[in-house]
Amino acid sequence: MSLVHLLFGRRLATEEDEGERVGPIAGVPILGLDALASASYGPEALLTVLIGLGTLATQYVPWITMLIVGLLGILYVSYRQTIAAYPSGGGAYSVAKENLGTNASLLAAAALALDYVLNVAVAVSAGIGALVSAIPMLLPYTIELCLGVVVLLTVVNLRGVRASGAAFSIPTYLFVATLFAVIGIGVARTIAAGGAPVPVDPPHVAPDHATTSLVTLWLLMHAFSSGCTAMTGVEAVSNGVPIFHKPSSVGARRTLSLIVGILVVLLIGVAFLSRAYGITATPPGTPQYESVLSQMVAAVVGRGPFYYVTLGSVVAVLCLSANTSFADFPRLCRIMAIDRFLPEMFVHRGRRLAYSFGILALATTSAALLLIFDGITDHLIPLFAIGAFLAFTTSQAAMVAHWWRVRGPSWWRHLAINSLGAVATATTLVVIAISKLEDGAWISVVLVAGSILLFKRVRAHYDFVAQATAARDVTLDFRKSEPPIVVVPMWRWDAVTVKALRFAIGFSPEVMAVQVLTGDRDADDLTSRWRRLVIVPAERLGVAAPRLVVIHSRYRELLRTLVRFVMMVASSHPDRQIAVVVPQLVEPRWYQWLLHTPIASLLKTALLLRGGPQIVVINTPWYLDAWIPERRRMAGPPVQPELRERGAR
Repeated sequence: MSLVHLLFGRRLATEEDEGERVGPIAGVPILGLDALASASYGPEALLTVLIGLGTLATQYVPWITMLIVGLLGILYVSYRQTIAAYPSGGGAYSVAKENLGTNASLLAAAALALDYVLNVAVAVSAGIGALVSAIPMLLPYTIELCLGVVVLLTVVNLRGVRASGAAFSIPTYLFVATLFAVIGIGVARTIAAGGAPVPVDPPHVAPDHATTSLVTLWLLMHAFSSGCTAMTGVEAVSNGVPIFHKPSSVGARRTLSLIVGILVVLLIGVAFLSRAYGITATPPGTPQYESVLSQMVAAVVGRGPFYYVTLGSVVAVLCLSANTSFADFPRLCRIMAIDRFLPEMFVHRGRRLAYSFGILALATTSAALLLIFDGITDHLIPLFAIGAFLAFTTSQAAMVAHWWRVRGPSWWRHLAINSLGAVATATTLVVIAISKLEDGAWISVVLVAGSILLFKRVRAHYDFVAQATAARDVTLDFRKSEPPIVVVPMWRWDAVTVKALRFAIGFSPEVMAVQVLTGDRDADDLTSRWRRLVIVPAERLGVAAPRLVVIHSRYRELLRTLVRFVMMVASSHPDRQIAVVVPQLVEPRWYQWLLHTPIASLLKTALLLRGGPQIVVINTPWYLDAWIPERRRMAGPPVQPELRERGAR
């Protein structure tokens, strides 16, 4: 079994695609981890903004959380309608393209792409943040742990959709069960204690000077905008509808209901217990840092075995919640590549029917972000919220246009719901943009604008190529054309060169063998031997012999000299094609390539970059492993032991 087969599994045929589809139970780990995990870093981000208020911050958390839950409910109803109206997936991009036009669809695509990339970085950094909270000695290795999780997610997702669902189901439902248990125990103890439970393990106490901060509308808006990251991931199901068993829209809507229901319970539970137990945020990236969930679990059940099981599931889900992006980002890229706004390699599926190039692109980009921001979640939150809510707003506005255009039964009710969603998300987007502008949200605006420009440039290139290469009404010309002038670069006289020359004289009588001498010790000047090796055999058969051209390079410029010679031949014969036959030795092992200078590959690249329409590059590989059986045949059969003894006597 090869290493590739071991890591990524056997190849899947195209007709096995139906077997890769999933149901709602597996859909939650695949598409819902982002939303569920946001119950951890959403309240964390909210309390971090209010850290200057000390314990007073806990008084405002429930009210801000209820606003967030209300907005989440609006999005839930809106996206159920989106799934039913667009069961082919694509989410905000597809909806905006059909109802608002190209520019709006590119805005949605840029926002979604930014959201997905940042989701990986935020989720992984939040997961590792929870891990170092439980094990502080790991804090210096934050970046290494983050990158290791990204690599793990990449490998699992390259194995296909069902593989990722199966791999992530146990930690997902363990996360839900343990947190539900903590919330249930905490609520019961709070009620039993008359609203003032005694924590088993007291949470961190805010410094006295922290309470000197003033509660202002601006501060509460800032906290609300940070807490709204708890809603990210809700749109993921509408983007990934095709992964469900048919009818896909039914499975997608059930999955969305499960995800939102669990998320609402978690958000309300965390807010309630934070107030009841006086849990506040600690400064991120410092030795005193401990996540809100870690403090909450310790306060409710202590730091016994159940604490570590719960925190272990939190860490796992936070890290694995990036899987939502790995499920949706490649599909978004595929749809955009079909529309020629992204390179066409995003369209193709890999060995496990996964969109491998999109997965690798997402992993690379998110890893770069983690390195830039040192793996600190709070540094990424300002960038995260803008993309998510921009996608929300575009999707809802496009659905308003959809219902206005399509009408149908109860269309006005659907239109009203999406209108409310559009207004609510747009208002939230403005609040986030204003409150987070100084924290780096302007970077998201720049990235979105830059992405739209990139998409349009890619499409312009494809349109130009299609126009330049169009030949729909052009019939094939069967008139005999003049054979090309063939140039064969030679390093020395060997089997590799002989194969290239034999191929060249087979399709043209005008062949020039070009040898560039650079003064190196291994230079093999063929001038004195050319007549014996080439001209005499050609005269015997009455055929035209290749002409030898030897060029002495004073400055040892092998590639540049060869390219200049080819260009000179092309300019001297503007009405002829110039075929450059490049001989190349092919070694059977990859590490053997390190022992040879890749002159042939460099020459082909230089000719492709600098050549014109006259020049054709042809490669004649000579395979070294094909000669090994010939060498054994020439060596003869092995000598038997008795024959060796007889010869010795």
